[in-house]
Amino acid sequence: MYLTTDTRSLRVYEALASEVRLQIIDLLNKQEMNIKELAAALYLSSAIVSKHVRKLHESGIVSYRMKRYNGATYKLCSLSVDFLQIKLSKDTPTTRKRSEVSIPVGHYTDYEAFPTCGLATVERIIGHYDNPTYFLDPERVNAGILWFARGFVEYKIPNFLLKDQRVTEIEVSMEIGSEAPLINENWPSDIRFTLNQTDIGQWTSPGDFGQTRGRLTPQWWDADVNQYGLLKVLRINEFGTFVDGQLLSEVTIGSFDLSSRQWTLRISAENSIRGRGGLTLYGKGFGNYDQDILIRSYYE
Repeated sequence: MYLTTDTRSLRVYEALASEVRLQIIDLLNKQEMNIKELAAALYLSSAIVSKHVRKLHESGIVSYRMKRYNGATYKLCSLSVDFLQIKLSKDTPTTRKRSEVSIPVGHYTDYEAFPTCGLATVERIIGHYDNPTYFLDPERVNAGILWFARGFVEYKIPNFLLKDQRVTEIEVSMEIGSEAPLINENWPSDIRFTLNQTDIGQWTSPGDFGQTRGRLTPQWWDADVNQYGLLKVLRINEFGTFVDGQLLSEVTIGSFDLSSRQWTLRISAENSIRGRGGLTLYGKGFGNYDQDILIRSYYE
């Protein structure tokens, strides 16, 4: 998880400001546990532990799923992230030169989508559920969310840099998750990223999140479908390609010819089998982060 000193990261810092919640993180780092198991390990009541877990869940640190066992339903908790990366922007001695562009999720230039699939603006569904033809609807450019069980979306990124400006790092941030029928927080999906026809790596989304409502989700949006994703930050620099600071592949910035006036970014979920797969992209007006696909090109 990528954090900064702005207010969007404040809920994470608040969630960590508790000895009990830090102990919960340590326990879940070892194994998935339900509320009663956590309460027993911490010598606390289930009600108190539930409040702490809810705080961790709202910050994006902990996810949970419901499971039936011996005639009862248990809330199984697990960690959504393995590490936190904090950028203390005020301590940065120099400002890096960069070019920035925000691309709405509906501004793809090519796609392939298989049901379950669909897209919507902040006001309404575009067309009908599970009909890939509506991915060609002109209103798609206003989409704030799109999803499919298998396929890809491809975006053209304008390159506004001058010929004598050399790209040293590309940063892509987006809110993203899996796509399950209805919702399923334990629905892994292997999502692949490609830049200029070069495979830069694969990240596995843990699930299609929806047991709590997205912070920005419109009121008319059904409660039993995808609500929010995880904010993921891709970086390509001289050392390789990283997602949230973890090495994704050995592909470096030097692997690309970035002199053309546009670059091509493809995001795909190609394999869909029972119990896993799919892709959901959240833009402005949906999910937990009020942003579209944000691309920053750092240069010197």
